[in-house]
Amino acid sequence: MTTPPAGGAIGTDESGKGDYFGPLVVAGVWVGDGGRDALAALGVRDSKTVSDAQAHRLAAAVRTAHPTSVVAIGPERYNELYASMGNLNRLLAWGHARVIENLLEAVPECRHAISDQFGDARVLERALLERGRQIVLTQHPRAEADPVVAAASIVARAEFLSRLEKLSTRFGLPLAKGAGPPVLTAGQAFVRRHGAAALGQVAKLHFRTTKQVTGAA
Repeated sequence: MTTPPAGGAIGTDESGKGDYFGPLVVAGVWVGDGGRDALAALGVRDSKTVSDAQAHRLAAAVRTAHPTSVVAIGPERYNELYASMGNLNRLLAWGHARVIENLLEAVPECRHAISDQFGDARVLERALLERGRQIVLTQHPRAEADPVVAAASIVARAEFLSRLEKLSTRFGLPLAKGAGPPVLTAGQAFVRRHGAAALGQVAKLHFRTTKQVTGAA
């Protein structure tokens, strides 16, 4: 196994990619050399295996102990970027690259970043700016098995949940997570109350859910 570069590592992950309602959130976390054991001791693991309450608690602990960066792309901005880029992987790469660059501003000695692999690995490499191209970038499937990426996944999930709750409060309707039947029900209720033209303020419009919601509402 190749010895990782000194200077610790940045892990990045996203939340909201598969959720119809709410933002897309990308988070990055830096840990120093040997810091993975401390993350594991906190109980950090893939955010898909923890409850919402655990995600909030763990995210607070991670953000207190380690430098973090969060890029949250609200639904309206998300829809604009998706329309201009025309590809979710390019949008994801843009978000991951920005959190890496932000953390390198705070921790310039870092020489290693780790992320999940989405599509062509070169998409993220191309999205990095000059500073980011000076690091070793590792991308592989199920990267959340690495505690530093798991920490990023938890920070991203907690931020997603907080922002989804704020949208629900703003529009006076519970906006369900995911993209299943409860989401269709919530979407139909939203359209009845606020109209189809307002969907872009709370939802990712390229999902097929949009046609299902507007056709049945």
